Amino acid sequence: MTALVDIISLVLIAVVVLIVIGVAAAGISIYNRFFSLKNSAEATVGQVKVAMKKRLDMIEQLLGAVKSYAAFEKETLTEVTAMRSRIGSAGPGDLNELERESRSVLGRLLAVAENYPDLKTSQTVQNLMSAVQGVEDEIARHRYTYNNIAQQYNTMTDTVPSNLIAGVMGFKKLDYLEFGEEIERVPTIAF
Repeated sequence: MTALVDIISLVLIAVVVLIVIGVAAAGISIYNRFFSLKNSAEATVGQVKVAMKKRLDMIEQLLGAVKSYAAFEKETLTEVTAMRSRIGSAGPGDLNELERESRSVLGRLLAVAENYPDLKTSQTVQNLMSAVQGVEDEIARHRYTYNNIAQQYNTMTDTVPSNLIAGVMGFKKLDYLEFGEEIERVPTIAF
């Protein structure tokens, strides 16, 4: 009888150890998934920053082309330079504001270009406008990717059992890149 009790005790201990190992493995897997999503989100935000900087560089080149046709405000160039310097340290919330500001500058540039027929036919301006359109598409793709990653991460912070690990580890929800409705529309770049 004692041998039977010993065998049952060993089996119970083995089952408990297997359950503990399974729970630990699941916890580690969830923890690693959080960091995988976090790293993917950071990489995608980096890609958005690169694309936004590229757009600002092109806007600056457009300013140079437009300047020869119209007296464009010097403060606009200063704005673009300031925005470019802020991109490096910008988080998702800051990128939303930078997006609004750069769209405003681009809109003013397009308005100036509309008033000058010679400017509309300039090959340099047309090439830059096409390049800006390509960057607009790139930003939209990266924003879409980032928001999908953020949604997965945020869902994990809200659902069981991953929310338990998120709470213990202090993981907070990621901000979405929510460019305002008035700037979600890609500017029309056509002459």
